[in-house]
Amino acid sequence: MDILVENHQDLLPINTDSALDAVKAVLSVEGVTCDEVMVYFVDEKTICSQHAKHFDDPTPTDCISIQVDQPGSKPCFLGEVFVSPKAAIDYCADSPDQIYTELTLYLVHGILHLLGYDDIKNDDKSKMRLAEKKSMNYLIKSNKLIYK
Repeated sequence: MDILVENHQDLLPINTDSALDAVKAVLSVEGVTCDEVMVYFVDEKTICSQHAKHFDDPTPTDCISIQVDQPGSKPCFLGEVFVSPKAAIDYCADSPDQIYTELTLYLVHGILHLLGYDDIKNDDKSKMRLAEKKSMNYLIKSNKLIYK
């Protein structure tokens, strides 16, 4: 399995190996195998550009997922996840010790979107939140959160 994790921002130090471990763990928790997935930690300009390009909305957001193949297809390139550390920094302004937990949640959320979870309708949102909680609990318990 090829998992590419790249850091294209300088607001928050990120250990890309820890993000790689988090991606592998989420896929394992979900029981999914794939051939390839790409994750990019990007600056606000880039997240806004991707948001405009793919969702016709130029505003900042926490993460964007671009699904390519359905889980289970052969070969399986799940897609790309763009994560905004600035969104985590802004969200955690009053509790900076939670920034990496929040950043990890954004990564989990993005991976779950690639796996087909959605969060528009209430039923779908509930399923997404349960899956997020399951993955985050595992990541916390196994000490696999993203760190600097």
